[in-house]
Amino acid sequence: MTKYKVRKKPVEVEAYQTDKVVYIDTLEGKMKADIGDWIITGIHGERYPVKPDIFDKTYSIIREDTE
Repeated sequence: MTKYKVRKKPVEVEAYQTDKVVYIDTLEGKMKADIGDWIITGIHGERYPVKPDIFDKTYSIIREDTE
């Protein structure tokens, strides 16, 4: 077996920061997003909440979508 060092490809996804408590359907079931959490929409349309501190460590805002 050969092991490799790999890097995950950069992928653009949509995100917004919620201003109210919401419950969203995710691949793992219904999850609660608190005020200030980010809601991420993945490349296959899946949605999931991300706490602000984790968002800051793993995502970079590249532009604001005005659509």
